[in-house]
Amino acid sequence: MSVVTNTTTIGAIDAPSRRNTELALMVFAIAISVFAYANVGLAMDGTLPSGMLGYGFGLILLGGVAHLVVRKFAPYADPLLLPLATLLNGLGLVLIWRLDKSPRLIATAESAYGVFTPSAPRQLLYSAVGVALFVAVLFLLKDHRILQRYTYISMVGALILLILPMFFPGKFGAKIWITIAGFSIQPGEFAKIIIAIFFAGYLMVKRDALALASRRFMGLYLPRGRDLGPILVIWAMSILILVFETDLGTSLLFFGLFVIMLYVATERTSWIVFGLLMSAAGAVGVATFEHHVQQRVDAWRDPFACYTTDGACQQIGDAIMSFGSGGTLGTGLGQGHSDLIGFAANADFILSTVGEELGLAGMMAVLLIYGLIVERGVRTALAARDPFGKLLAIGLSGAFAIQVFVVAGGVMGLIPLTGMTMPFLAAGGSSVIANWALIGILIRISDTARRPAPAPAPSSDAEMTQVVRP
Repeated sequence: MSVVTNTTTIGAIDAPSRRNTELALMVFAIAISVFAYANVGLAMDGTLPSGMLGYGFGLILLGGVAHLVVRKFAPYADPLLLPLATLLNGLGLVLIWRLDKSPRLIATAESAYGVFTPSAPRQLLYSAVGVALFVAVLFLLKDHRILQRYTYISMVGALILLILPMFFPGKFGAKIWITIAGFSIQPGEFAKIIIAIFFAGYLMVKRDALALASRRFMGLYLPRGRDLGPILVIWAMSILILVFETDLGTSLLFFGLFVIMLYVATERTSWIVFGLLMSAAGAVGVATFEHHVQQRVDAWRDPFACYTTDGACQQIGDAIMSFGSGGTLGTGLGQGHSDLIGFAANADFILSTVGEELGLAGMMAVLLIYGLIVERGVRTALAARDPFGKLLAIGLSGAFAIQVFVVAGGVMGLIPLTGMTMPFLAAGGSSVIANWALIGILIRISDTARRPAPAPAPSSDAEMTQVVRP
């Protein structure tokens, strides 16, 4: 007689965690960033930059800490999200440092402010703070479903963040910053995450009522009149933000995020149609009497008309010419002239540096990286086992996608310029910190979604051991 023990593991079923894949991709992402840093130094000075080792060590430290935390606290998370974010952050630091070395920008800053302060060291510090917040999210947020408890608190918090800039002086025609003791914060970057939490919690409860249709018109199922209330309120809030803060970017992000999540929750195409019509009506209405918005619309319609008048559209024209001079393969890192754009060259116009110095091929590669982050977020939403996680993942992915679209579209002349910052690439502490938090939440949801379900425990000792007779 022999005894054969059942090999089924009690607890979780074994499944690959893909952490080694993530580690290999992290090494590749950091290597690309360090190589780009060296390339800029060789192109501009003819020698390897003196800070290359420090930059490489700093990026390795940040990426290594983030990877170890994911390996420890989210072992089944998506293996692509962290390397993609690290690559974008690393390339952004290289591009900002390249613009810091521009004699033209240095002279402009010294003539305007009396001193030139490089942005790259400050951006590296902001990146470290962002990674620290990423670590805190994974360490403290053990289960993303806990956020559902704070649905209406999130609504209040998001409204406070969106309203606060109204009480502070505007910059460059828009009131989107809070400035305290010389330190500026852009609260809209954090509000997009908090408002996504509110929308996910609210729509999870109200989606059945919002999915009901009262009548059919021109092939569309029209929602009931009383169910139009939420979208009317959100539409009115986005218009108020646009009017009082002249912030076209946050308004588009805020309203677009709600419409995307509403469509996913209800599966009603009519909500998309209503959303597009209402956003178009609101934007046209505000543009008729708001001078700052009207200037941006005029610059979008004819980017070269103002060269002989007030110069309000000169940045758009310079960006378009930088894209054209880049051609297919670009002029090479450090060998372009995108610094002609001026103070915004390392902010929302940093894409013009990518287009000129890396060409169409480099621009498509960068946009593909952004697209992969959105795709992995949507994949996470599809894999999530709970409706709140699905809506939250799609909301965060949608907010990220909308921000990339409005910034890239504005710089390329596809839509009016919004003034938002390109995630991870552009200089700005609020943007990089908030987007690291966004990636952290997506990784937490993906870990829960990909984690194997526990195997059923045996009901008796007879099921644990089988007696096999010869």
